[in-house]
Amino acid sequence: MNIRFAEIKDIDLLIRYDKHIAKEEIRNIIRQSRIYIVEKDSQFVGWLRYNLFWDNTPFINMLYILEEYRGRGFGRQAVEFWENEMRQQGYQTFMTSTQADEYAQHFYFKLGYEAVGGFRPDNGSYEIIFSKSDNFEE
Repeated sequence: MNIRFAEIKDIDLLIRYDKHIAKEEIRNIIRQSRIYIVEKDSQFVGWLRYNLFWDNTPFINMLYILEEYRGRGFGRQAVEFWENEMRQQGYQTFMTSTQADEYAQHFYFKLGYEAVGGFRPDNGSYEIIFSKSDNFEE
């Protein structure tokens, strides 16, 4: 498995799958190095897109693994890779969210995230906010 920063050459691939944001926003996030591409044997497996919540806490906005690759550890490896990258930048708390009716909540619980709140956007499904912190005991 290979995880790398997305490049502008990846934009058509990303917009084919990521229907949640506009092409120009994907372009901006690529320029900020905030999208990771997950590959296996040079084949596109999925991506992880993040931003900073409150401008100071890394927040996964989108983790998507193509259906045929799910259940094989790619998502877990992508999140762990991202968390390690964030640690190297000095962050100790990580966040994400998922809808309450999505299986992804169980995935994040297994990775050590805890539910810390939630809200119902636009009368849609309840969105659960997750957080994980490195607690260093001395």
